[in-house]
Amino acid sequence: MGFFDFMTEDIAIDLGTANTLIIHNDKVVIDSPSIVARDRVSGKIIAVGKEANMMQGKTHENIKTIRPLKDGVIADFDASEKMISMLIKSIPALKKRMFTPALRMVVCIPSGITEVEMRAVKESCERVNGKEVYLIHEPMAAAIGIGIDIMQPKGNMIVDIGGGTTEIAVIALGGIVCDKSVKIAGDVFTNDIVYYMRTQHNLFVGESTAEKIKIQVGAAIEDLETPPEDMSVQGRDLLTGKPKQVSVSYREIAKALDKSIQRVEDAVMETLSQTPPELAADIYNTGIYLAGGGSMLRGLDKRISQKTDLPVYIAEDPLRAVVRGTGMALKNLARFKSVLIK
Repeated sequence: MGFFDFMTEDIAIDLGTANTLIIHNDKVVIDSPSIVARDRVSGKIIAVGKEANMMQGKTHENIKTIRPLKDGVIADFDASEKMISMLIKSIPALKKRMFTPALRMVVCIPSGITEVEMRAVKESCERVNGKEVYLIHEPMAAAIGIGIDIMQPKGNMIVDIGGGTTEIAVIALGGIVCDKSVKIAGDVFTNDIVYYMRTQHNLFVGESTAEKIKIQVGAAIEDLETPPEDMSVQGRDLLTGKPKQVSVSYREIAKALDKSIQRVEDAVMETLSQTPPELAADIYNTGIYLAGGGSMLRGLDKRISQKTDLPVYIAEDPLRAVVRGTGMALKNLARFKSVLIK
């Protein structure tokens, strides 16, 4: 085993709809958008990650940008496999190796995932030389990453708002007691903004621009204590067909996102209503933890707090909470054995 150990590398992957993160040797070595660009003629993948992201919405007919994951699950098997393999090969420490080492991986998956989708993730990983592949549920990984001791007989509630799905789970004794996975998350927020700009400003903006709006002036409530400055947005005027610029305030975005955020709130409320009373008592004391990129939406914590009458905490560096937890599970495989799915 000794020699084989030397040949094996451990990596933890958070395979997200919007971003893929990889931890190797306790460091986040890859943090890139989950997107690939394919040449239509040759069928080859020409760019992956940040490079492909810059091409999004600006391609001609010979290049197609693909997001291989949709709603947290693999939609394009071939593209996802190529993406994982290209990202793993671009890890600086593994670049020096003559041949790809055998990999021991922990990959996190949404909690509402089916057997078939689970197998797709596993097979993708095995094809890129994963000898031992473990899967972990996203809310679980998020909880470990936030720093909660999940093995305690204590209830904790995690709301992980990613790109494709929002995962809500109540965790105790190293297991998920009740969970809900809704397909309303960052991508839907982005589309809401595209729709709002179209209907309210007659301005046609692309997805990348809408994403920028969400990050710069996105909000969940209309009265923020420290409001962001208005943002000027450029796009195409739907009436004249000319490029034009309009100014957008956070209040407008709060209006645009209101319906979707309401649905996230409803999912949180429903999960709370299914929680066993003893755990509900714990959650009254511990509150709700938010993780994932969506939790960075201004005022979202306050809004969920008002709806649930519970304290709401945002994880530090919420974008990386899940991959941090996945990495911790990989380091203490023996301790988290019960949490991992082989």
